[in-house]
Amino acid sequence: MRSPTLPAAHGHAHSRDGHTHSHEDYTHQAVSFQNVDVEYGPVVALEGVSFSVENGSLSGIIGPNGGGKSTLLKTVVGLVKPSRGQVLVDGRPSHRMRRHIGFVPQLEQVDWHFPATVWDVVMMGLTPSRGLFRSHSRANREAAAEALGTVGLKDLRRRGIGELSGGQRRRVLLARAIASHPSILLLDEPMTGLDPTAQHSFLDIIDRLREGGATVIMCTHNLTCVSARASDVAVINGRLIAYGPPEEVLLESVLADAFGHQLVVHASGEALALHHHDHRPAWPGRG
Repeated sequence: MRSPTLPAAHGHAHSRDGHTHSHEDYTHQAVSFQNVDVEYGPVVALEGVSFSVENGSLSGIIGPNGGGKSTLLKTVVGLVKPSRGQVLVDGRPSHRMRRHIGFVPQLEQVDWHFPATVWDVVMMGLTPSRGLFRSHSRANREAAAEALGTVGLKDLRRRGIGELSGGQRRRVLLARAIASHPSILLLDEPMTGLDPTAQHSFLDIIDRLREGGATVIMCTHNLTCVSARASDVAVINGRLIAYGPPEEVLLESVLADAFGHQLVVHASGEALALHHHDHRPAWPGRG
């Protein structure tokens, strides 16, 4: 993956109870949240969120439903504007870096009855680079084919999206997001509804993308995946409760602060946060 490389110092933040501590080193900051507040009218969704994400890392964002996880992702891609503070991508305001950002929305935000093929959806990810009414270039077609190959869906390119399984749907949305070779990849609840085999297959793809230079930020309720795969974890519930390596953050006291009694452990050993979704669907070109 192509990645802009701008010199910047990294402040690795560890936070408890809203107090953030930074340890400066020479690692590049891919995404930096700086005192981010988000308000929806009188409702404060996020308050004073500050931490930075290392280049090439996989940062997990966990917290209860309605705690602001998805809102935080949307501040990076520009779908939500902070009321105060700012989000920097490679040291620049995030709204100036949109072409470097890929976004994979929740499945519930997509209308899977929309009459489109797998190929159509992936090509939608390249629309901003060509203009809505221009034909796709050979380079764009090759990029879409490469993205489908990366996620293992090249043989299904002509299949209607309504015929896909849950795991295939997530992979086609991932292909759409990576077709333009973003340096930052945002994933909103990609593990929901997948069995353990499909989860591991999906995360293996993410690991390969990281090896190619991508930085990944993933919202999820699956604490087991975060513990096993994430470089760092941010615990969010309207504010930043903690941020750091999984072994330092996924502690009983931190999780109790964030989730209260919403945690459940399945017989398989997976620790999941109880949640529900109530989203109006959007056609696949919207994200």
